[in-house]
Amino acid sequence: MSVSRHCVCLRRTVFDLRTVFGLVVAVVALVPTAAPAFENKSLRAASSSIVADELRRHVEVLANDTFEGRAAGSRGGRAAAGYLVEQLKRFGLKPAGRPATSYYQPFGAGYQNILGVLEGSDPELKRQYVLVGAHYDHVGYGNAQNSNGPIGYIHNGADDNASGDAAMLEIIQGLSMLAERPKRSILFAFWDCEENDLNGSRHWMASPTVPREQLTLAFNMDMVGRLGKKPLEIIGSRSAWGLRRFVAEHNDITSLPLEFTWEMKRNSDHYSFYSQGIPVLMIHTGLHNDYHRPSDDAEKLNYDGMESIARLIFELVYAEAEAERRPAYRSASRLEDPAGQRRLETPLPLGRGRLGISWDTNDTANPGLRIVEVTPRSAAARAGLAVGDRLVRINGVTIDDANDLRAMVLGAKNPMQAEIVRAGAEEPTELSIELDDQPVRLGISWREDAGEPGTMIVVQVIPGSNAERAGIRVHDRVYQIAGRNFKDGNEFIARVAESAGPIELTVERAGRVSTVVVRDWAK
Repeated sequence: MSVSRHCVCLRRTVFDLRTVFGLVVAVVALVPTAAPAFENKSLRAASSSIVADELRRHVEVLANDTFEGRAAGSRGGRAAAGYLVEQLKRFGLKPAGRPATSYYQPFGAGYQNILGVLEGSDPELKRQYVLVGAHYDHVGYGNAQNSNGPIGYIHNGADDNASGDAAMLEIIQGLSMLAERPKRSILFAFWDCEENDLNGSRHWMASPTVPREQLTLAFNMDMVGRLGKKPLEIIGSRSAWGLRRFVAEHNDITSLPLEFTWEMKRNSDHYSFYSQGIPVLMIHTGLHNDYHRPSDDAEKLNYDGMESIARLIFELVYAEAEAERRPAYRSASRLEDPAGQRRLETPLPLGRGRLGISWDTNDTANPGLRIVEVTPRSAAARAGLAVGDRLVRINGVTIDDANDLRAMVLGAKNPMQAEIVRAGAEEPTELSIELDDQPVRLGISWREDAGEPGTMIVVQVIPGSNAERAGIRVHDRVYQIAGRNFKDGNEFIARVAESAGPIELTVERAGRVSTVVVRDWAK
C-alpha cells in the first residue's frame, strides 16, 4: 500500500445542535445489543471456516522468498498468480477474466489481474456485482522509488499485501460453502501492479470484465495483518449514505473497535473505483516500520486479528449481496476531509447551569451539600442562596450526594422548592427557586450527519444527567429509540417526548452497537 467543584449545567439549542428536554430520565444499564443470528447453520459454518491457521498458511506461501517479493510482471509475481488461480479453482469460482473462460486479465508488460466470480442466486439481482479486491503484487527486491530500504533484498510483503490476499481467500472459501448462494453475484479480484500507480485496478475500470455500472459496492483489503491496540481503519464510509451504520451493525460478532476516517487518498485500489463514482469500503490496520522494507515478514502478523477482520468482511460482503437496495454514491464526499470530520464531531462546550452553584465535595461529615460558589445572576443568586449555605432538600427529597442534586435540578419543574441551613442557624429555610431553562430528559446535545441520515452524533453530555449516568459519551451515535429508526432530529425529539416509561436507545461507539436502557431517575 501505496479541590473539586461541580456545577449543574445545561446547554441551549443552537443552529445544527439539538438538546433533549422534558422529564428527567436516568439509565439503568448499558447492555450489548443482541447479535442478530445468522440465518442458518450453513452461514454460521461458513463464517466459522475462516480461521487463523489457514490465514497463516496462505501468507506463508505468498510471502515466501521463492516468490521474490511478487513484483508485477516478474517470475515471482507470475508464481503468486498461479497459486491464487489454483485456489479459485479449488473453491469452485467461475473465471471472470479475458477471455471469459480465463481467470486472468492480462495487461501491460506481462501484468495480470486474477478474477473469479461467485454467481448470485436471484434471477435479476445476479446481474449486479459486489466487488471484493486485494492487490497481490509487492515491490520485489525494492528500488529507490518503492522501498524504504535497504534495497537489493527480497521484500516479502507479508502485510502488504499477502495479508489482504489471505483474507480474501478465506472469505471466498466461506462463501463457496454456503448451501444457498447470496442473491447478488460477487466478483473477486486480485489486482496486479497496485504498487505501480494502481495500474491493475485502473486497467479493469478501463476494460471491465463485467458491466462496471452493475457494481454496487467495492471492498478493498490492503494491509490487514497488523491489528494491535489501535482500532481497525475503515475508509470510504462517506462514499454512500449510511455506510458507517452498515458496517457497525454488522460488527456484532467480531465486535472490533473501528475508526471511520474521512480521509480519502489515492493510495490503494479502492481509489480507482471511488474516483469513478462507485461506493467503496477500504479495510486497513495501518502503516508500520516494516512498510516497504525487507522486514515485512509472515511471523510479524497478528493472525487472530486477521481472523476477526476477515469474518467481519465476510459478513459485510454477504449482507451487501443480500441487501434490498444498492448503496447510492455520495459525490459530496469528494469535498469532505478530516478537518470537516473534526468540525462535525467537536464537542460542544457546556453552558450556564439551571441552578448556578458549586459545592464542596470534600465536606461529607454533615448532611446536604455546602455551597462554595454562587454564579452571579443565576437562579440560585436570584433566590438568595449564598456561599456557606447547606442545601439539604429539594422538593421534599433529602440530598444525599451530588448525583442526586444534579438529577433533581435537571429534571425539576418550576418553581423548585429547596430547604437550606444557613451558617449558625438551627432551623432550615425554605426557598422557592425559578430555575433557568427547561427540564432536561436525557441531557445530550447533538449534530446531525448529512452522510448518515437518521443518526444523532452526541457532542455534549450534561454532567449529572441521565445520559451521563447511562454511560453515554461525546462522539456516540444514536441510531434508534425503542428499536425504531427516526428520520431526523425533530422526529428524535418527538419519539423521546412520547416515551412515557423506560427508553431504549441504540447507540454506536467506535463501531460497536449497544442498547442503553433508561428509567426515571428523579422519581
